[in-house]
Amino acid sequence: MDTKLTLKLDKFVIEQAKKYATSHKRSLSRIIESYLKLLINRDKNEDETDIEISPFVKSMSTGIKIPAELDYKSEILNHLEDKHK
Repeated sequence: MDTKLTLKLDKFVIEQAKKYATSHKRSLSRIIESYLKLLINRDKNEDETDIEISPFVKSMSTGIKIPAELDYKSEILNHLEDKHK
């Protein structure tokens, strides 16, 4: 349920934030809400990294573990060489 909130902010900040929101085709309310959620989640997960993985990206997970030492460039090259034989 959405609830209205009144904030007092510097006029310049508000103007720039509105321009930012417009240029990203989002409402200023949604941008602020996303930021506050990020802060809340960061406090809850202090032991985790600062990078939040979106639910969409998490949904793309295949469950396959990729070794850290994998040379993906050579893998791509091998694949393309096989493909174009």
